[in-house]
Amino acid sequence: MTADEFSGLGPLLERIAEALEAMAPKGDATLDFEAADCFVFEPPMRLHPVEKVNRVPIGLLQGIERSRELLLDNTKRFAAALPANNALLWGARGMGKSSLVKAAHAAVNEGARQAGRKPLKLVEIAREDIDHLPQLMGAMRQAPFQILLFCDDLSFDIGDSSYKSLKAVLEGGVEGRPRNVLFYATSNRRHLLPRDMMENERATAIHPGEAVEEKVSLSDRFGLWIGFHNCSQDDYLAMVDAYAEAYGLTVGEDELRREALEWQVTRGSRSGRVAHQFIQDLAGRLGQHID
Repeated sequence: MTADEFSGLGPLLERIAEALEAMAPKGDATLDFEAADCFVFEPPMRLHPVEKVNRVPIGLLQGIERSRELLLDNTKRFAAALPANNALLWGARGMGKSSLVKAAHAAVNEGARQAGRKPLKLVEIAREDIDHLPQLMGAMRQAPFQILLFCDDLSFDIGDSSYKSLKAVLEGGVEGRPRNVLFYATSNRRHLLPRDMMENERATAIHPGEAVEEKVSLSDRFGLWIGFHNCSQDDYLAMVDAYAEAYGLTVGEDELRREALEWQVTRGSRSGRVAHQFIQDLAGRLGQHID
């Protein structure tokens, strides 16, 4: 390469260096927790503030009273900087797992505002971004707030090793989990891993028990397990009644229940999600707006 050719690379190298610098994580400088109470994590190290969170009041979550009490108490203790557990909300689809996390966060912050305390921050991280957890938690360690990290619909498939990142940050490592950060996750699977994945490991291993120990132990990192199960017809109708009353829908009680039962038959299931979908349909037919 001639001297002229080499000198001509200068501007190109400068542009490459500037592009790499722009892409590099900025550390704590990008984690502006003053912008909102709820954020969505965007790799490599950015928090997108959410002005209006998609959630329902905690009082409207019917049929899960015990689960509601457990998670709310755990969240209150953490917000007060008292000992609390990472929580795994697992079980039936549509029964309010993610809704409960968001509702508990709102309820705790309502109490914090009334008491003049700092708000609890909620950061949602996508399942696909779990590999960023170690860096994200490290950046949150010095934040002047209690921070609730939340991953909705968390699970791992065959050949997916990103569960190791989650396992490491929950309790592992020499630094341990930051005292101001707690992790909540929802999943349809109690152990976060598909049954056939664990059975395959067991069938092909020399020591079957040891083969699945590492994978099964992931769920053990959550000190609080809260199970959600399919609801009864009475619970389903209680959910419908609560939504209809909260939104002020002008419909008779008998008509409301008859249509609600017809709706759940067409869906082939009963859950909080089905109840809310029915209410949305009913409100639209009645020409009424709901928030």
